[in-house]
Amino acid sequence: MKFAEITGWGKCLPPAVLSNADLTTFMDTSDEWITSRTGIQERRILHCNFSDMAVVAARRALAAANLDPMELDLILLGSLTVDSMCPNTASLIADELGARNAAAIDLNSACTGFLYGLHVGSNLIKTGAHKKVLVLGGEFISHYMDWSNRDVAVLFGDACGAVVIEAADHEVGLLSARIGCESDAKYAIQITNIGSAESRLSEEFLFNTWNFEGQEVFKRAVKAMAQGCEEVLRDTGLSIDDVSLVVPHQANKRILDALAKRVGIDEDRVFVNVHKYGNTSAGTIPVALAEAVDEGRVKAGDTLLTASFGAGLTWGAGVIRWGERTTPLAVSDAELPPNDKTALELLEPHIARYAARAAARG
Repeated sequence: MKFAEITGWGKCLPPAVLSNADLTTFMDTSDEWITSRTGIQERRILHCNFSDMAVVAARRALAAANLDPMELDLILLGSLTVDSMCPNTASLIADELGARNAAAIDLNSACTGFLYGLHVGSNLIKTGAHKKVLVLGGEFISHYMDWSNRDVAVLFGDACGAVVIEAADHEVGLLSARIGCESDAKYAIQITNIGSAESRLSEEFLFNTWNFEGQEVFKRAVKAMAQGCEEVLRDTGLSIDDVSLVVPHQANKRILDALAKRVGIDEDRVFVNVHKYGNTSAGTIPVALAEAVDEGRVKAGDTLLTASFGAGLTWGAGVIRWGERTTPLAVSDAELPPNDKTALELLEPHIARYAARAAARG
């Protein structure tokens, strides 16, 4: 039987930092209000195209695996904030990388996009259909943010992460996964004015508004992720005591704490970086995974547990067995295009548009 080993990992964070103090300059909030409710202290704001960020993360992951892009036979991109629908953005990434032999697929399951992609890519390798796959997850969520909505705008940031998975004969990689969707709660997280169901003739078409039912999301997210974790551990014959580190979706600190309590694991075995980046949707898990490895939190042969939830309401969980290598084989010099603006300067036109609309509505 084939397995799908993670052989490369990389991340890309935009340099512009939007702090809680920055948010107080244009909305009625405070650092204490945000931190006490979410654990988030700052987030990153992208200054270029999403695909630019994805390519940097991809190049870093490919370097860590010492893999030529021409060796890839599949690219899977988990994101809901892609550059374009047609052509799909995975194709743009493939072209920029020079991955001429790779199929390219966009996956949109919101925050679960990376975990869904890892599940699909790993199973394609296990069946023998593919051998070397690049899986990315990330968002340019600030581009679609309603900056007049305090309850949502404080939560999200921009980031992208990537892994390379390759066919292996030993028991490594994603050993078991469960993915699902509680579609009866599909409107608990909703961004308007994206998609063909929205009227392009409406005066509101150029604005995105969010429906985010926090209590409903919290309740369902914790329950679904915990259930998924229990199922994948049972599938692999493992217990929570066998898990070296939990690398979950970084939605907010309250959800992370509730998940840890629900699955019965100490907080010191849960990787947390939500305070630095906020919720980067499909980017949270691959970025956290790359950071955990780079910081020495992942050792050779470790068993990792991951879980996520997103709009839909999609959810997923997985058990990952890490391989023997925890250091990159090479390092990429890929970087984002230069940026000389602060996060507030980048957001100023968007903030002004939404403020003007709010004022017009009275």
